[in-house]
Amino acid sequence: MAMDLGMSAENVENVLCTIQTFEPLGVGARNLKECLQIQIREDENKNPHVEKIIEDYLEDVANNRLLKISKELDIDLKEVQQICDYIKTLEPKPGRCFNSGGDRVKYITPDATIEFIDGEYIILLNDVTGPRLNINNFYRELMRQEQDTNATEFLTEKLNSAMWIIRSIEQRRITIYKVVESILKFQIDFFNIGEKGLKPLTLKEVADDIGVHESTVSRATNGKYVQTPRGLYELKFFFSSGLSSNKGGDVSSTSIKSVIKDIIEGENIRKPYSDQQISDILKEKGISISRRTVAKYRDELEIPSSSMRRRY
Repeated sequence: MAMDLGMSAENVENVLCTIQTFEPLGVGARNLKECLQIQIREDENKNPHVEKIIEDYLEDVANNRLLKISKELDIDLKEVQQICDYIKTLEPKPGRCFNSGGDRVKYITPDATIEFIDGEYIILLNDVTGPRLNINNFYRELMRQEQDTNATEFLTEKLNSAMWIIRSIEQRRITIYKVVESILKFQIDFFNIGEKGLKPLTLKEVADDIGVHESTVSRATNGKYVQTPRGLYELKFFFSSGLSSNKGGDVSSTSIKSVIKDIIEGENIRKPYSDQQISDILKEKGISISRRTVAKYRDELEIPSSSMRRRY
């Protein structure tokens, strides 16, 4: 930069230091360490060890290796935990609040709505998501006049094509309604108690239930959303694989993830459960899955491992 502008590197450095005083604090940093150091520079109440930990132990903070930091710096473990908590309140990407793309939010318009009214679930289709077509009366009148045979034949052909499109769209609406109705029937426990009530469900089961081909259900659910009393869901959310439970019946993977999440939220933060311990707890609940499967589901939930969750 100094070469391009024909000035000394020292002048460029001085300008950069000025830029680094701008809001939001952390802009103009050359790396993550410098970004965090800029943010704590003016904090008079910060712990005196914060700068040292940011400078030399940032990777250990990220991996929750607090014992190592405590031993090497001869600091009380509780104090190290407080310092790490403070560091995690800093903003690693100070410019993201100015992301121009944040103004272009795309809202999802549900294709159907399930409402709970007077003790029962009611399905309503959203006509906005599908075109509402009809035949122009002007052309209907031309056909009735029958003045020109060729014109009448042409109009009849086009009318038949138009009616076929209208019937196809109406059939599509009916199919979506039947699919949502079938999902409601199979997943009634989900609507009553939440994700823990979600059962394994396949496209074929719904197809057999409403008397259509499996591919028809696949097309009807692709990219379609339903608004429910429990939130907005893609129709494909209700189709998931499952495992057999010891108590009879099947349990969906989504339901198991919900149970794992609850187990972790209720654990002792000083002694978090290992994946094997979570597997054992699930077995006591009648859900037999391996430690590796627990680890897989935990990763999909974006929950860190027990060593990363531990607090001192």
